[in-house]
Amino acid sequence: MNIQEYFTRISYKECHKDTDLQTLIDIFQHHIQAIPFENLSMHCGETIELDLQATYNKIVKKKRGGWCLEINHLLFWALKELGYEVCILGGRSYDPAKKAYTAQIDHMLLKVVIEGTSYLVDAGFGGAYQAWQPLVLVSGKDQPQTPGIFRFMEDNGTWYFEKVKRKHYISEQSVPPTDTPELGNIRKIYTFTLEPLHVNDFQELNGYLQVCPDNILQKKSICSLQTTEGVYALVGWTFTEMKYRYKEDMDLVQITTLTDEEVEKTLKDKFNIVLENKLIPVNVRGLPPNLVDKISF
Repeated sequence: MNIQEYFTRISYKECHKDTDLQTLIDIFQHHIQAIPFENLSMHCGETIELDLQATYNKIVKKKRGGWCLEINHLLFWALKELGYEVCILGGRSYDPAKKAYTAQIDHMLLKVVIEGTSYLVDAGFGGAYQAWQPLVLVSGKDQPQTPGIFRFMEDNGTWYFEKVKRKHYISEQSVPPTDTPELGNIRKIYTFTLEPLHVNDFQELNGYLQVCPDNILQKKSICSLQTTEGVYALVGWTFTEMKYRYKEDMDLVQITTLTDEEVEKTLKDKFNIVLENKLIPVNVRGLPPNLVDKISF
């Protein structure tokens, strides 16, 4: 594994001599705009290995994406290589349907400490809940970014991660937004503690998610990528493009239904992904077709 090859993969060409905040921000933004969040392997008959070399080969050499366990594991390695003080944490995602957080840890995230200040660094959540910059780990403070306003709330050592959701304008319908929360509407994302974990603590989860028929990753083939203006998301045959701040407190959402042939072309053109094995798109009915903001990946 080679850090320069990783930098080439994410198109990062700047100086990286200092382990400061600006360098972290630059690397993070290149990472999320180059590496898609995707679970296509399980819909191509491929096994996902939670192994650093396997992840490196998949994402860096084969130019694929991955889910949080892969994307954040690779970023953890890269930041370690550069000399950052970084550790792995575990999160429990919020399930809107059940109006509750998952009982068990189902998400990997990172904590980076720079000059005594702790930052949450998470490149593997996907969709419109993906932050574009590291977030200062402080309770009760609004942290505005292009995707929206993020904040943490802490209660007896448990941290809650939230986002203020903007209105959507669905361009194809040419009507007022169908999902129009008032300013200040909070969407829960996940909860976590600051207990450091090891990648091996996620091995059981990695295997479970690939065989459990009831989890969202089995029910939907997903690929999302942050862009300079917003986010792309391909869920089954539904391609969604979101442009942030289209108008004041409003994001533009464009939705297209694709054919099987167009799915393959879209993966190549929009996500720079060429699969080795045939993808069988999946989008189980009864769940929102547009996952770009309806559900946490």
